[in-house]
Amino acid sequence: MNTKQAKQRFGIIGNTPELERAIDVALQVAPTDISILVFGESGTGKENIPKIIHQNSKRKHNPYIAVNCGAIPEGTIDSELFGHVKGSFTGAHDSRKGYFESADGGTIFLDEVGELPLSSQARLLRVLESGEFIKVGSSKEQRTDVRIIAATNINIQEAVKKGKFREDLYYRLNTISIQLPPLRKRGNDIHLLFRKFAADFADQYNTPPIQLSEDAIEILKQYPWPGNIRQLRNFVAQLSIIEKERMLTGATLEELLPKSLSSTPVLFEDKNKADLSEREILYKVLFDMKKDLTELKKITFDLIQKEGNTEIMQGVNPMIFNDKSDRSVFVNQNTDTQPIEVEESLSLFEQEKRLIEKSLLKHKGKRKNAAAELGISERTLYRKLKEFGL
Repeated sequence: MNTKQAKQRFGIIGNTPELERAIDVALQVAPTDISILVFGESGTGKENIPKIIHQNSKRKHNPYIAVNCGAIPEGTIDSELFGHVKGSFTGAHDSRKGYFESADGGTIFLDEVGELPLSSQARLLRVLESGEFIKVGSSKEQRTDVRIIAATNINIQEAVKKGKFREDLYYRLNTISIQLPPLRKRGNDIHLLFRKFAADFADQYNTPPIQLSEDAIEILKQYPWPGNIRQLRNFVAQLSIIEKERMLTGATLEELLPKSLSSTPVLFEDKNKADLSEREILYKVLFDMKKDLTELKKITFDLIQKEGNTEIMQGVNPMIFNDKSDRSVFVNQNTDTQPIEVEESLSLFEQEKRLIEKSLLKHKGKRKNAAAELGISERTLYRKLKEFGL
């Protein structure tokens, strides 16, 4: 199979040199078992490359499985990829084969591989190195013979630097890399794709196809298409359904094209908070609020002292304005006794343990009521009690 035949078979439209090169490399590596890493923005058609490789390899009569790693919840991804045995976790009523076991002898395509958690990356590396894996909840090693093709739309090298992707796995996957160009760099291919989609939707909806004037074609080519081919296809579908005029001018097309996302507000992402769990974020917010409250107390106290208004201070516990309140908690249950300074632990372990103890004390040891108040299941509460030794 040559490049032209591959494009016809898999419905790939375009003649850009970068696209031709990507297909040519895929055809060259197809007869081997080398691992491939496909790079490209979301919507560029990365899923076509592994199909070309599989159909031109010695494994073409065996299973081909495509897995979107970004769509699988982190808690179940190991079970999905490697399988599990009966009773390995709650809800595991039967043993189940994972994708690697099901694809034995064939090809597995891991799309958005950069979204895999680090624990799953370690398991994947072992499969790549030795072909061995262990099901969740099992101690028995199993072997599989699969070819792994991975794809990503993120900068893997940056992910490696940030510690979000294993460096050894990156080099193991990246034996051969294939780069797919974004739509904005494909020039005349944009109009070819537009015509193809317009003809498809005209057949589907039994309407005349949308056509473009010369100035509209130029505007189409100049648009950045951040969503790439997927966005173009959706845009043509919208035109085919809504527009009554079948010939669109440049002015009309310019009005209909989505506005650039650069004009929308950009959310600031604090890199230090990106990896925090919800509980850690909650505690951090609470401690920040406490710090702000302490500063407010100091400001209020200073204002009262400057104005010399001592009447306001009558009946107010002076410990409220203590400078150490940002580091400690003061317990003063009896006004006749001296306040006791208690050092407050910032440990998440201690905070969680304290909340559980208070809830159990409030509900007189009734776990069901305590769990309901804490917003967790009884099973989770029981596990926490064992963990904290309560």
